[in-house]
Amino acid sequence: MMKEKILHKLNNQKGHVGFWFKNMITGEEWGFNENDEFLAASVIKLPMFMYLSKLNAEGRISMEEMIKPREEDRVPICGALTLFRKLPEVSIGTLCNLMISLSDNMAINLLIDRLGIEEYQKGFKEMGLEGTVLRRKLFDEEASAEGVQNTIVPGEMGMLLEQIYRREFVNPKVSEEIEDVLCLQQIEHKICGRIRWNYRVAHKTGEDDNISNDVGLVYGPQPFVVCFVGNDLPIVDWEDFIRRTVEELVVYCS
Repeated sequence: MMKEKILHKLNNQKGHVGFWFKNMITGEEWGFNENDEFLAASVIKLPMFMYLSKLNAEGRISMEEMIKPREEDRVPICGALTLFRKLPEVSIGTLCNLMISLSDNMAINLLIDRLGIEEYQKGFKEMGLEGTVLRRKLFDEEASAEGVQNTIVPGEMGMLLEQIYRREFVNPKVSEEIEDVLCLQQIEHKICGRIRWNYRVAHKTGEDDNISNDVGLVYGPQPFVVCFVGNDLPIVDWEDFIRRTVEELVVYCS
């Protein structure tokens, strides 16, 4: 009944919406448009962070490497870096933390510059991602106007989150470290909106004009992965649906 109820509501949502759910204990899983490609907004920062963590574990980069931003690297917030009057030298590890916890847009662009877009595209393929693609930096208005967009796939985000939960991404230590950073997420009005005081949630959000996404691991009585992706839709109604659905899923997975 829960599956049918949620799928019915998803089918009646305005815009292009995607959803993925999997109970980590029972293995029950289902979705809605879970294999479609969607505009990513800041959720693209999740696979980027995971790939950087993989490279660090392999010794191909160091999270302690320092990067010095330039004035021309400033972009609009979310985040903290662009608020500094004098830009600080920052480690790759700190940039990752800012990129996830505060969804720092300046941090992601510095990290894109560090490896290059082609390297991330190659890395995403190695991680098993097909429709999840990094194609441009954030706030690249010229590329955006030409239709060059970063995309994610709900089912692929669910796959990554399950690997983190099962400690299968690279190794248990790397998986746990990624999860710990995801639990520092400060944008908590969607998946966490009605459950934040009761359950631990490791997640990454994304917002832009008429876009609202949130993908995460909810540590309820039976932990589950849930991914909400919405493009071209009324934000207020969609985010209310996210909050209420997560609360229902916590009860369902008890």
